[in-house]
Amino acid sequence: MTQDLSIVQLLINASWVVQAVVVLLMVMSVISWAAIFRKVFALKRVNTHNEAFEREFWSGSNLNDLYAAAAQSARHGGPMERIFASGMREYQKLRERRITDNGALLDGARRAMRASFQRELDTLEVNLSFLGTVGSVAPYVGLFGTVWGIMHAFTGLAALAQVTLATVAPGIAEALVATAIGLFAAIPAVVAYNRFAHDIDRVANQLETFMEEFSNILHRNLGNQSASGH
Repeated sequence: MTQDLSIVQLLINASWVVQAVVVLLMVMSVISWAAIFRKVFALKRVNTHNEAFEREFWSGSNLNDLYAAAAQSARHGGPMERIFASGMREYQKLRERRITDNGALLDGARRAMRASFQRELDTLEVNLSFLGTVGSVAPYVGLFGTVWGIMHAFTGLAALAQVTLATVAPGIAEALVATAIGLFAAIPAVVAYNRFAHDIDRVANQLETFMEEFSNILHRNLGNQSASGH
């Protein structure tokens, strides 16, 4: 009457469908944890670069010097630095074409920064949809394995003349393991998805604020140049 009801033994004795479901869920869990760790380090690196560049930007450094430094370290810099470089690059290109309309200069810089902002946001959101998918789908995949396992257990019990708790328990237990593993895969993915979505929204707000402030600085510089020209 003493049966080994450990999870490993239950999975070994489970039907091939339940085993396939469990393997799929474990693969999803491993991939989601890898995505979580990559995203944690990526967001930490983004915040570090943004804070460093923002301090440099507001320290009173010359915009041309900042642009030269940002252009050299574009690949290794942060999103804010690349957005600034995109705006300054477009601004200087329009100035080289001898465009004197202040509105056209500002609109060009804003469009370039907005395009760069969207690219940066797309990069930040990489793997986020996968975590959301794991969080929403994994419980149902586990539930499918549980339902199939219970059906398989009751089908096997139909041939028995006498059914006791000892004969029912292993089949039900191995079926419920699939649901447990589904929740094990889903819960961290949901928590990480919500946390990362909040962090990315905060970074996006920070970048949008910077773009507005930088646009205001360009506007003031153009106003000063127009006044000095007159």
